[in-house]
Amino acid sequence: MTTGSAYAKVNGLEMYYELHGSDSGRPLVLLHGGVLTIGLSFGAVLPALAATRRVVAPELQGHGHTADIEREMSVPHLASDVVALLDELGIDRADFLGFSLGGLTALDVGVRHPERVGRLVLAATHYRQDGYYEEVRDPQYASPRLPSLADFQEMTEAYAAVAPDPGHFEAFMAKCGAAAHAPLPWTADDLRGLAAPTLLVLGDTDFLRVEHAAEMRDLIPDARLAVLPDTTHMTLMRRTDLLLPMLEEFLG
Repeated sequence: MTTGSAYAKVNGLEMYYELHGSDSGRPLVLLHGGVLTIGLSFGAVLPALAATRRVVAPELQGHGHTADIEREMSVPHLASDVVALLDELGIDRADFLGFSLGGLTALDVGVRHPERVGRLVLAATHYRQDGYYEEVRDPQYASPRLPSLADFQEMTEAYAAVAPDPGHFEAFMAKCGAAAHAPLPWTADDLRGLAAPTLLVLGDTDFLRVEHAAEMRDLIPDARLAVLPDTTHMTLMRRTDLLLPMLEEFLG
């Protein structure tokens, strides 16, 4: 069993990561959502996932224990950091489970580094900005799809508890917002060229339009789609009763 945490020097970052589970089989990389930490994104599912495999869970630029650096926060940068971490750990190929911003990061690894990806789980992940509902792209009114005040409080407290510079939160939030709303770097042909078997997962009250997820399912050659009922963006990774059986079957 390997369970612990460390920092790796990658692309100018001191990237925090955790290792869980046994050393047998193909590793699973968990990539958390924007403004979240490993625990906030995956606390509910991590113990079960680590019971039968090695799990590698990094915290991306500026998130959690990983200090921000003077660099734009972009999906290609984040994906490059994750690949560099795998290089540091001597991992040639892994399965990926990415949630939200982590899903975008995992998708970029799948598109640009197909040889590094075994199976791909993209949770609440779009490939064009119009995949999001308008009230998510331009949040000017209350919507059940958006994080609640309690969700934001949880994010704020998690950041304050572990960030190297707790006073950096507002600037960090602005960088996350810019990354979330930047044009996404893929085309339909990129999805048609995805080599990895892919499981798309979203909630029925998620940021992401179900029609967009269905379009992605049709574009990716070996893809399947699961829409979880009565599930928002923020509750998606906590629906262990529905998620874990699907993940175990898909990841094998």
